[in-house]
Amino acid sequence: MLYIIRHGKTDWNKLKKLQGRSDIPLNEEGRKMAEEAREEYKDIHFDVCYCSPMIRARETAEILLKGRDVPIIFDERLVEMGFGIYEGIQESFQIPDCPVNVFFWTPEKYTTPVEGGESLDELFARTGAFLEECVYPKLKEGKDVLIVGHGAMNSSIVCQVKNRPVSEFWAEGIPNCKLQTLIDTANRAN
Repeated sequence: MLYIIRHGKTDWNKLKKLQGRSDIPLNEEGRKMAEEAREEYKDIHFDVCYCSPMIRARETAEILLKGRDVPIIFDERLVEMGFGIYEGIQESFQIPDCPVNVFFWTPEKYTTPVEGGESLDELFARTGAFLEECVYPKLKEGKDVLIVGHGAMNSSIVCQVKNRPVSEFWAEGIPNCKLQTLIDTANRAN
């Protein structure tokens, strides 16, 4: 089985600030969400957890798996998508013509990243390589894999696993601390 979960909430989530590669920790609500997820998903088996090395994902994984014998492997390819000069911007949807909003409203039209940001092609390349090199071999061995990551990064994995077009990039919603099952066998997406 392949599972994916997004980190708990941060102060920047609460303030509606675009986080991207900014390494923001969980806030108390986020830690509580991770603790509630630990209880809710305590009976789900994981052989291995792959996690973004960013603090909000790392804290979530450590809280979620506390007391369980599940190795947590940090992989740089699981960091959040980079949003360049727009990281830290608050309530971008309230800013007319803010170019980063194209990514959230019509991701298929986000063909050129914002200054200092990452393109969708770059995001898909690194997460696709991660799936091929780390996840699919484990699934073929019959292992249960958990990925702990971020909204956009997780969405790129969902799109690839479920063979969705970029226009459906946000179709899953990617809520904080809600476990999603992506593959229920080594060969079939949910």
